[in-house]
Amino acid sequence: MIPTIEQVEAAVAAIRRQSAARPRVGIVLGTGLGDFARHIGVSTSLPYEEIPHFPRATALAHHGVWLCGTLGGVDVVALDGRCHGYEGYSPQQVTFPLRVMHALGIEWLILSNACGGLNPHFRAGDVMAIEDQVNLTFGNPLVGPHDPRSGVAYPDMSRPYDAALLESAAAIARRQGFELRRGTYIGVLGPNYETRAEYRMFRRLGGDAVGMSTVWEAIVAAQLGLRVLCLSVVTNVCFPDQLQPTGGQQVANIAASAEPKVRAIIEKIVEQVEQVEQVGA
Repeated sequence: MIPTIEQVEAAVAAIRRQSAARPRVGIVLGTGLGDFARHIGVSTSLPYEEIPHFPRATALAHHGVWLCGTLGGVDVVALDGRCHGYEGYSPQQVTFPLRVMHALGIEWLILSNACGGLNPHFRAGDVMAIEDQVNLTFGNPLVGPHDPRSGVAYPDMSRPYDAALLESAAAIARRQGFELRRGTYIGVLGPNYETRAEYRMFRRLGGDAVGMSTVWEAIVAAQLGLRVLCLSVVTNVCFPDQLQPTGGQQVANIAASAEPKVRAIIEKIVEQVEQVEQVGA
């Protein structure tokens, strides 16, 4: 069932009792990227268990804390860790925090994750901006009775990721001295890593990377009309004929090593929000 407006309002009320912030940007910090939180001027932090109807984060390297604060002078809200379907949550539960972010006022959403590279040109530690996605989780967060107050019933997914934000991110990366990869993200349920046959299949389907998150969030963001950028850290490259074992801690460690690249892009993107606001004023 899609979360009710009343559930969203209850979560918003709990957050507003602790913070009067009106965030313009929402940020989701994926596996190994929790260190980014140190660079946010945090005014309020709430463990997920203190927010009504929130799922609890149990995955490795996901702290499960809601953060209100500022980044580059812009009011932001951040999820220090996300929840996943493989933890036993429904697509609707996983994406509930995004609905709360939207109710608080965000218009821009910056997602991040760790992924396995399918494109043979990718290397561990690369950052890829998602241009498109394939949802192979066999789940969808919009399944259930539709409430018009929750967004459009049949959201268009022809461009789930904002082309202008992607171009801006690529330009920022060039100025920072590294290449921002681009590609299609295959979303799977997990929690196991893939077989050699699955990696071959995903590549033939047009995938450049594979991961266990994000696709549900992008669907809800499209329903809500949010502008979305997603940065994926390539933590291992999946060559089916030379496949090496992969472990969760290895993935988290490599993602953490690429955090400065992700942070450089996000900080500059958020600065653009401030510039847009000044022009609009």
